[in-house]
Amino acid sequence: MTGHAIVIGGGIGGLAAAVALRRIGWQVDVLERVPAFGEVGAGLSQSPNAMRALAALGLAEQAEAASMPTWATHAMRLPSGRHLMRATTGRNPPLRAFRRAALHRLLRQALPEDAVHTGVEVTGLAQDSEKVTVTHTAGRQDADLAVGADGIHSLTRRLLWPHAPGPRFLGYTAWLGLAETSVPVSGSMTLGRGCYFLIHPVAPGQVYWALGIAADQSGVRFDDELEQVRRRVSGWHDPIPALLQATPPEQVRHLDIHDLPELPAYTSGRIALLGDAAHAMSPDRGQGAGQSIEDAVVLAAALAGDASVPAALNAYDAQRRPRTQATARNARQAGLQVINAGPIAHALTALALRLTPSTLWARLAPRTLGPLWDWTPPTLPATPDALPHS
Repeated sequence: MTGHAIVIGGGIGGLAAAVALRRIGWQVDVLERVPAFGEVGAGLSQSPNAMRALAALGLAEQAEAASMPTWATHAMRLPSGRHLMRATTGRNPPLRAFRRAALHRLLRQALPEDAVHTGVEVTGLAQDSEKVTVTHTAGRQDADLAVGADGIHSLTRRLLWPHAPGPRFLGYTAWLGLAETSVPVSGSMTLGRGCYFLIHPVAPGQVYWALGIAADQSGVRFDDELEQVRRRVSGWHDPIPALLQATPPEQVRHLDIHDLPELPAYTSGRIALLGDAAHAMSPDRGQGAGQSIEDAVVLAAALAGDASVPAALNAYDAQRRPRTQATARNARQAGLQVINAGPIAHALTALALRLTPSTLWARLAPRTLGPLWDWTPPTLPATPDALPHS
């Protein structure tokens, strides 16, 4: 089955959906409301499941070239600098860290120029048994399928489920930054009480960092966000002070952490939700973008068969909703465990990590993360004229 799809949203999930659908021979138009793509976020890590999803899109080599290997969450310290866990030497790091713009760019470059339309805002959706009609600021279009990849504040989701609860604040906030430094830096995670500081090298000379900390309310912002970070981690171990010193103020973003309550379905008729529009999650398992790319691969695989569009979307929903909702629950619990830790809980966590040999942790981690990281994508039957453009 082939047809015409309209993808609403040109973020990582939306572009991945467009690449996946073109790979199986569909015509795709991506509608993005912003007039031009810019830097969104600083960095992110991708676990093995996400890297396999990118490989299924034909982008394995490009993804590896655009990222850096990192141990990060396998190398933990206290603010004093004391090591709780050291990365295992002699083994390949399990994660790849990207500058977010680099991951977005490689997906964009896999599409023809005329497939992505910026400055077009969707205003309405309607469907019948034969087609879906998308109304937007440039007119209206009919298609066989509409994919709502329009983020946590998705209009598509609100139109399909107007009474579903919106995003919920999880009680913590985060600063994200991108440092420019010639000093080699290894990935690591520092556990403070009720906070953490994450470090990922994302490219030669570029290091992504993130500070997550408990917050009583969302929406609080400061004139000098970088100074707020410095104040909160004052006295913490090297290389944190040097990274903050090497971070231009314009490369700092402050965002509040939200996720989405579970939806009863991700599809309705000829319309499907994908990525944050369906299952926005906290960053505490590093799975937000990765699950979006998985969504894209599974959606295309379902549509590659002989089933009707509604039947294919039902199959997509049956595969993706249990996995993504379980991942979101797990991420929320992991984040709150750190953010809400009191003195005793923090001390016990630190002690347990310090007493666990790194070699044992290297064996335990795959078992713990296996259901998440061991996911294998379906094969997409690529058509010759739909392969990535670069």
